[in-house]
Amino acid sequence: MGQTARVSAVVWISAVSLAAWLWLLLCQGFFWRTDVRLPPREEPGEWPSVCVVVPARDEAAVLPAGLPSLLAQDYPGRAEVFLVDDGSSDGTGELARELARRHGGLPLTVDSPGEPPAGWTGKLWAVRHGIALARAREPEYLLLTDADIAHAPDSLRELVAAARTGGFDLVSLMARLRVESVWERLVVPAFVYFFAQLYPFRRIGRSRARTAAAAGGCVLLRTEAAGRARVPDSIRHAVIDDVALARAVKASGGRIWLGLADGVDSVRPYPRLYDLWRMVSRSAYAQLRHQPLLLLGTVLGLALVYLVPPLALLGGLALAGPAVALPGGLAWLVMTGTYVPMLRYYRQPLWLAPLLPFTAFLYLLMTVDSAVQHYRGRGAAWKGRTYARPDAVADEG
Repeated sequence: MGQTARVSAVVWISAVSLAAWLWLLLCQGFFWRTDVRLPPREEPGEWPSVCVVVPARDEAAVLPAGLPSLLAQDYPGRAEVFLVDDGSSDGTGELARELARRHGGLPLTVDSPGEPPAGWTGKLWAVRHGIALARAREPEYLLLTDADIAHAPDSLRELVAAARTGGFDLVSLMARLRVESVWERLVVPAFVYFFAQLYPFRRIGRSRARTAAAAGGCVLLRTEAAGRARVPDSIRHAVIDDVALARAVKASGGRIWLGLADGVDSVRPYPRLYDLWRMVSRSAYAQLRHQPLLLLGTVLGLALVYLVPPLALLGGLALAGPAVALPGGLAWLVMTGTYVPMLRYYRQPLWLAPLLPFTAFLYLLMTVDSAVQHYRGRGAAWKGRTYARPDAVADEG
């Protein structure tokens, strides 16, 4: 009797996992598709002015690949670059000036805001300083981009044309991350896949949908919309600043759009599992608003959706029979199929698709580790700074 009950429970768990995947496949904004690129656009009759703001802290290693691509933008209107050296100890500011002297191109201003006051994350304090410098030029748009992002020569004009044509207040591109090491190939495409699952790109662009997100490496923002949403001041505590920015703009009535990039690439390397682990774990628990119940639900959800299918298939074939193996195998098949488009986007071999449960297990461990670090008092640590305060995405104080 007890053995029958246990088998019945396993059958139900396997069936629920399959049902979850069918729902994700059909009802979660088709998150798995990778055809959400810059929307149709036309060149404006008169190109608006743009100021590019680049917050940079200890970025000397990646700056030579990122900054020259901004200075070389083929933009018909007036554009200027402001690099904000956020307390770097590796000569980032001086290197930026040297790169501008060497490469020429758009005008570059390098400045530093000093240490952030209490209640501000370092990056947002740097962004605030950069926007303040830019406002003297009265730009219509601000391009917020990171120092590790390399832009194609027409990147800025394509972003502006898309924003103008579609009437968007915020247009953001998810930069194509580097995938060269073994661990990058295994973890990075899944990172973007999971992000799209949480924030389906198709829903973000709908005015009536509540879903809001952006990718902090490349955000074109209308200056008027930034003022209306009071950013970055209204999100000054946010560790996950790109999502907070998009929510603030959308909540203030702005139209936003997010999609995958062509010609906008991150050059930052993550050669070891440790590097990727630190990238994810530094903010994973902040994403859950430091709520233990949300953490528990996330762990159980990841286990049900990603770990149950292979375990049910293998366990069913070995012990429990087809009633367990069949739904588990079908769920694994659907999971694998939804991951294939992302692997193709990243030009990775398709045999990585069935390994998604293993990668999801790594993300589960990273999320738990993020919570452990939080309760040890380490908070979200990045480049020598620790933010122990919960991510106040909606804080307007």
